[in-house]
Amino acid sequence: MFKILEKITELIGWFQIVISPTLLGTGVGCIVYFNLQNLGGLIVGIIISIIGLICGIVLATKKFKTNGTIHFLSKVSATPELDNINETKQLKNKSRC
Repeated sequence: MFKILEKITELIGWFQIVISPTLLGTGVGCIVYFNLQNLGGLIVGIIISIIGLICGIVLATKKFKTNGTIHFLSKVSATPELDNINETKQLKNKSRC
């Protein structure tokens, strides 16, 4: 049962990693299309979006096979400068006295 839950969370993390480059590629593709509103601009915009999707799939699969997607996402979203914020406030208050 725990393996199933682990695989489900890894799959959700995989989708989260894929979405980021895909959205970036789609945004750049839309910008290209809005600047060149013809068939060539449409084709280039779609190609850029597909490249973003492929890069996302490759990155997510690489992270899935190495350490795991959840491990990667937790390292990316971690904020170590906020981990000891109470201790730093106390040290600043002591140094002022």
